[in-house]
Amino acid sequence: MKASQPESPVAAVSTTQLRKWFRNGREKVEAVSGIDLTVQPGEIFGFLGPNGAGKTTTLRMLTTLLPIDAGEAFVAGVDVRREPQEVRRRIGYVGQLGGTDLPATGRENLVLQGSLYGASRGEAERRAAELIDSLELSGFADRVARTYSGGQRRRLEVALGIMHRPDVLFLDEPTTGLDPQNRANLWEQLRALRGAGTTIFLTTHYLEEADALADRVAIVDHGTVVAEGTPQNLKKRLAGDVVSVRPRSGGQPIEILQRDLAGLPFVTEARLEGETIRLYVTDGAQALPLVFDRLRNAGVLLDSVAVAEPSLDDVFLQQTGRSLRDTGPDGATKKVAA
Repeated sequence: MKASQPESPVAAVSTTQLRKWFRNGREKVEAVSGIDLTVQPGEIFGFLGPNGAGKTTTLRMLTTLLPIDAGEAFVAGVDVRREPQEVRRRIGYVGQLGGTDLPATGRENLVLQGSLYGASRGEAERRAAELIDSLELSGFADRVARTYSGGQRRRLEVALGIMHRPDVLFLDEPTTGLDPQNRANLWEQLRALRGAGTTIFLTTHYLEEADALADRVAIVDHGTVVAEGTPQNLKKRLAGDVVSVRPRSGGQPIEILQRDLAGLPFVTEARLEGETIRLYVTDGAQALPLVFDRLRNAGVLLDSVAVAEPSLDDVFLQQTGRSLRDTGPDGATKKVAA
């Protein structure tokens, strides 16, 4: 008798050819252009891209805040289009603007959230106390929320998002505006939630955030996924190192330097990023003195030079021809500042 195979776990989030259009006058603009995603239970999934790439639109469709125009989406095994109310019961959502009741204390916010999801007063108070302890809110939980710092408020908003123990927590740019210390603190709280079994779907445009937190990432640009995988595997696709060269202004045109350096035998690719030439090389330590020799012989003075391993920004640059780090609020490329 053939042994039965164990069933595969239901994906926490899955989409097939997800699409969304908006009207801009008479023009129909496609904001999300056929996104396919699979997020496994218990992982932190980073949805990475510049502002205007379609990240927030995708997240709002998955959380039932925007209707889906085409394609399919399932969250916690539930069809988003057919059973939106059931999806809302199974998810937590922390948007960019938050949802804190500022005149109430943090504890009051949490108890109210619990009651909205059907918990009794006692159950809501016990769950609130549990979250105040686990997310380290005790130092300010009984102050009114309008007195909170940005980091304190974001931690409370995460607590509100998981008050009802959702299967999936959606976070839209959760650390925007936080200082480095508060950002690092929130990262630790999110890792703890993942360790307790919560699936986290995280949109961000911070490269270091996706690299530090996410088990897997999808990089989205112009409404479509251009790369997907673990941060480590995505960076491994760019074998070797990256040498960043910034010539001093006033010399020969940077485009000529780019073409000259691209012709070196150890350079696999040379890209121009603002006033910086990024050289993808097999071995940075060996390549650097040879790059210096070529530039010195050409009489080129440098403002800076650096060697680093490939980053997620290098992956994005390779896939799209522009840097994620240097895109403006509308997704347009900015000139690299000196």
